[in-house]
Formats: sequence, C-alpha cells, structure tokens
Amino acid sequence: MPKKDDAIGMEDETRNSSSESNDDAKLAAESAAADAEVAKLASDLNELRQTLMRRQADFDNYRKRIEKERTDDAKRHTARVIEGLIPVIDGFEHALAAHRETEYENYRKGFELIYKQLVENVTRLGVERIDPLGKQFDPHLHQAMDRTETVQHEDGTILQVFQPGYVFHGRVLRPAMVRVAVHPGGASKEAAN
Repeated sequence: MPKKDDAIGMEDETRNSSSESNDDAKLAAESAAADAEVAKLASDLNELRQTLMRRQADFDNYRKRIEKERTDDAKRHTARVIEGLIPVIDGFEHALAAHRETEYENYRKGFELIYKQLVENVTRLGVERIDPLGKQFDPHLHQAMDRTETVQHEDGTILQVFQPGYVFHGRVLRPAMVRVAVHPGGASKEAAN
C-alpha cells in the first residue's frame, strides 16, 4: 500500500501539471488575443496611411486646379483689356498712314512713339499679331473679306491684309481681315461641291 505522503505528492504533481497546462493555455490565449489586436491595429494604421495619402493627393489636385483656374481667369481678363486696346492700335495705324506730309512730321513722330509703346506693352502681355500677307488662308486665323481671281498666285494665297488679326495665348482675339487669291475656275468647283 502506497504511503499517504506519496499519494499527496502525486496529487500535487497532477495538480501542478494541470495548473501549468491551464497557465500555458491562458498564456497562449492571451498571446493570440494580443497578436490579433496588434494585427488589427497594424491594419487600421495601414488604412489610415492610405486614407491620408489619398487625401493628400486630392488636396494637391485641388490646389493645382485652383491655380489653373486663377491663371485662366487672369488670361481672360487680360484678353478683354487687350480686345479693348486693339481698336486703339488700329486708330494709330490709320492716323499714321493718313499724314505723310512734311508739315505733320513732328505730330507723326509723337504718334509713332505712342503707337510703338502701346504695341510693345500689348506684345509683352502675350499678344501676337497676325499679319498673313503672302501666306495661305486659314479660316481659324483669317476672315476673307474679298476674293480676287488670278493665276499669278497660288489658290488660297492672301493678297492683301485689310486689318491685322491678334492671337492671345492661342486664342484668336480678332481674325485678320484679308483678300484671298482664287483661280478663275476654283469658285465654280467649290459651288459644285
């Protein structure tokens, strides 16, 4: 018969090993829960980073769009001012062409100086003058005011510029008013088409 002390010792060992396995199980469960929590926090952090990057990209796109809109608005306002100045330039050109007599020489010099300053300032703002004499007619840049039948020039050649045109940053403010050469049979061919 086993001794009472031996039986108690075995019982203690069983209790200790069962308690150790319970502790191990608790520890493993706590560790798994902690790992799951860490994984969830890492996932949340990654999601927040992605959201932050998307918001930053959205903000950059917004800022660029606003800057472009401001630039476009400034160009539109400048174009309106320049459109108002174009008739003034035309008036100077007519005045300068009308008075070529010697008695108007000082008067003419003053006009030429003012005209030159006005044209230089408008050019600095980004305006390009369309002066297409001798070039091919382009309906996007020119407006045909007259046609002359001739075989001396290529069909569609601009023979005379009545009024120069102006372009501002690719936008036609005013097309050039021109006379265009057409071959004698060209008009009837166009009418037939």
